[in-house]
Amino acid sequence: MLLSTVLLFASSFMPSIALELCFASSVLGGLGLGLIILIFSELYGCLNPIRVTLYYASSLVFGALIVYVYMGFKMPWLFAMTALLPVAALLCARRAFGLLPEGERPQKTWVSVSVPWKIMLLMGFFAFSYGIIESSAYRGAFGPHSSPGTFIVAVLVVIGVLVRRDKFDFNVLCRIALPLTVVALFSISVFGFADDVFGGYCVAGGYTAFTILIMVLCSNLCYRYGVSAIWLFGLERSLRLVFMFLGRCVYEYGSMIDIGGVRGTTIAIGIAIVAVVMGTFVLLSQKELSNKWGASFFDGSGADGQAVRKQEIVDRCELLAKRFGLTSRETEVLMLLAQRKTVGQIEHELFIANGTAKAHVRHVYQKFDIHSREELFDLIGIDGLQSNADAPVEELAAGKHA
Repeated sequence: MLLSTVLLFASSFMPSIALELCFASSVLGGLGLGLIILIFSELYGCLNPIRVTLYYASSLVFGALIVYVYMGFKMPWLFAMTALLPVAALLCARRAFGLLPEGERPQKTWVSVSVPWKIMLLMGFFAFSYGIIESSAYRGAFGPHSSPGTFIVAVLVVIGVLVRRDKFDFNVLCRIALPLTVVALFSISVFGFADDVFGGYCVAGGYTAFTILIMVLCSNLCYRYGVSAIWLFGLERSLRLVFMFLGRCVYEYGSMIDIGGVRGTTIAIGIAIVAVVMGTFVLLSQKELSNKWGASFFDGSGADGQAVRKQEIVDRCELLAKRFGLTSRETEVLMLLAQRKTVGQIEHELFIANGTAKAHVRHVYQKFDIHSREELFDLIGIDGLQSNADAPVEELAAGKHA
């Protein structure tokens, strides 16, 4: 990132080789940014979904504000601040990992898992649509990451989490992303890109809500099951770029095609609208954020004993939650209780108010008809899980308490 910054600013003073310098800067900057994204993805994979939503949305707000401030910088200050940003980001990441309890930091080995294809398919629909309408996000004085649409949506999400806390409805992100994306697609198909600033704001706002949702869904798989964040987010980001590129190609070359008096671009936009709507309804049909999204988990040799036990505990808790009718929040509390977390730790991790965790614990005990943590461990079969880490999950789930 530092070298990319140096080359980028050097291109302003060396016009004869500016193109070569900018190309090298783009490649190096892309590699550096990709690594920083993976580092922070690992961090998000260690956090509860509420905290992921709050922190990620806050980072988008903060990032937009930084860009607004940068617009007033002269070249020397702009260079100095840009060079310092990657250093500051990595120092923040190091500090954040240091604040995590030892047992919650990323593991060197992970459980084996198949691709969560539902998340990837939904991401593909939105990324393809975004690729078609991406150019409008660059209209006006703002880019997509500093657009007022990005800033406003991120602020609304932050306020929603702070106000609603543990009652925050993640489906709201879908309800924001869908109409904004459809409005942008429709305005482009009717009016085109010419000075479509409003469409650009809708593009940025809808995509912001969608990226927050994808971050939450992927990080939750890492948080609950010990999936490798580097593998999952690396795959998601790569596929996202591929679908965005396809969307750009469809828009660019679709304008050259005419079918029955209808432009190929218009047909592509119609397909994109249908895909986004269908994908969103599929997502909204999932009742729980903790859905496995088409992924299958295994006890493969890539997982150590601790990771396997964590996966088994999660599976047992989910079985019990379905049997006794626990809510999604009560299920999360149950999983933390199974990890021997105290009430104070649960309140901190789930970002809930004082006393709320006690109420959830009481409801779990009432539904299970138990009165102590020991009875809960016996019901879940904690001791059995720890002594039979190599037993298949199906066999454990078939025990007397399942």
